[in-house]
Amino acid sequence: MYVLMNASQMERTLKRMALQIWEEHEDLKRLILVGIKTRGVPLARRLQRFLREFSGYEVPIGEIDITFYRDDLSLVAEAPEVRGSDLPFPLDGRRVVLVDDVLYTGRTVRAALDQIFEFGRPKAVKLAVLVDRGWRELPIHADYVGKSITTTESQIVKVQFPETDDVEEDRVLVVER
Repeated sequence: MYVLMNASQMERTLKRMALQIWEEHEDLKRLILVGIKTRGVPLARRLQRFLREFSGYEVPIGEIDITFYRDDLSLVAEAPEVRGSDLPFPLDGRRVVLVDDVLYTGRTVRAALDQIFEFGRPKAVKLAVLVDRGWRELPIHADYVGKSITTTESQIVKVQFPETDDVEEDRVLVVER
C-alpha cells in the first residue's frame, strides 16, 4: 500500500480541476455537477466549493445512485443497498459535469449516463475524475482528470473522505487486492 495523494495534494488537484471546469464553462449558470454515489458526491461538493470561491456562483449539485443501472448487479450482492438519486432540477439543455472518484473499466460511467438520460436531455455531459487508473473496457474517457496513473490489475485505488470512510482527512491509496 502507498499514499497516492494526501489531503493537501487532493485539495490542490481539485482546485486545478475546478479552474479547468470554470475555464471551459464561463457561464456557470448553465452548469450542473452530478456526483456518482458514493465518493463522487463529496468530490462534487469540493469542486462546487472551489468554483464558488473562484467565481462567486454556487453551481447546483445532484447525486445519482447507479445500483440498478449496473451491468453486473447480479454479481454485486443478493440485496444491493440502494441510496437513491437526487436531481432536484431539470437537466434539459444544461451542461452536466459527471463526477466520480476513480475511472477504471468505464462501466460505472456508462451506468451513470443511462440514468442521467432518464432524468432529461442535457446539452452536454463531461466527466471529471480524481484518478484515472486505466484498464478501460468501454470507449469512455475523462474530460477533467486529477491524476492519471498506471496500475496493475491486482491493485485497487481507494479514495477516502471523512464523510464516507473512517479517516480523519482526505487521501487516495493504492493497495494490493
